[in-house]
Amino acid sequence: MFKKSDFFIILAVMISFFISAYLWFVQKDAQQAIFTAIWIPAIFTFGIYFKLCALMDMKK
Repeated sequence: MFKKSDFFIILAVMISFFISAYLWFVQKDAQQAIFTAIWIPAIFTFGIYFKLCALMDMKK
């Protein structure tokens, strides 16, 4: 069900989330934290795109 690439995408999202939380709660830098949090949907979007491309290639 999950491939190695899926785990890398989830890992990238988790790293982005933890960096954002660190910036928000520890560094008290709200602007940088929000900027980093915006990466999360972008990473998921690229992951979904590449996953769909791979599935489309498998059906050919």
